[in-house]
Amino acid sequence: MRFDMHCHLKGGSIDSHVRIERYIELLRARGFSGMLVTDHDTYRAYDAWVAAHPEGLPDFTVLRGIEYDTRDAGHFLVVMPDGVDLKVLTIRGMSVRRLIDLVHAHGGILGPAHPFGARSSSAMFCRRMKKEPQLVDEFDFLEGLNTCEKVQANRSARALAERHGLPTVAGSDSHRERYIGTAYTDFSRPVRTCDDLIAAVREGAISGCGGTEREFRFRHHFRNIFPTTWGFKAFNRSAGFLMTPYRRHHLKAARDQKHVN
Repeated sequence: MRFDMHCHLKGGSIDSHVRIERYIELLRARGFSGMLVTDHDTYRAYDAWVAAHPEGLPDFTVLRGIEYDTRDAGHFLVVMPDGVDLKVLTIRGMSVRRLIDLVHAHGGILGPAHPFGARSSSAMFCRRMKKEPQLVDEFDFLEGLNTCEKVQANRSARALAERHGLPTVAGSDSHRERYIGTAYTDFSRPVRTCDDLIAAVREGAISGCGGTEREFRFRHHFRNIFPTTWGFKAFNRSAGFLMTPYRRHHLKAARDQKHVN
């Protein structure tokens, strides 16, 4: 089965212009079997899709993921088991250490999105990962190809994964129609649920991944200049700080949920 493992939807990501129906139409036309919805810190668009299509589709799989904005290590793709709904994953600002512990305690998997991409939001350019490089060994996968990034950034991600024996996935990170389906992850067995996806990643059932990086544009340079990088980091940390009381409340709820289970 062929998946796009990094998808942003209108109604879930403020900078996405593509509704899920159109996303599915385009992926189907390009031979894909499914997609992982990975909006930033929200399940809103996915939940709206499920409410409208409770039985899903017979020939295309839409799975529930999220791209979580950590306080200290950039963006992470997270997939939780079916039936596990942690509100805290919709509240940005956890540390990468806490995110790893939380996701694994509840049976999920995670890996850094675009590990060597934009310096403001990519794990391997963050101070936390430089101070604790051993954290890489606690990831379940790496995004080895993101079409937003330069060729060298993706090569560095795949080299890092190889050194640490981690599987790689690829995603288009599409917010616009023209990039949908430009990256793929192939699974060697059926993937119909999040449980299937988690098992496939853990058991080495990824048979391949790849795609084509986008043409270089000025914004690739602009997003890595000092004011842009540190402006975004300041915004991310400030937003996370403001959400601290809500995040603590929902972290406690997540711990209580684990204890009951």
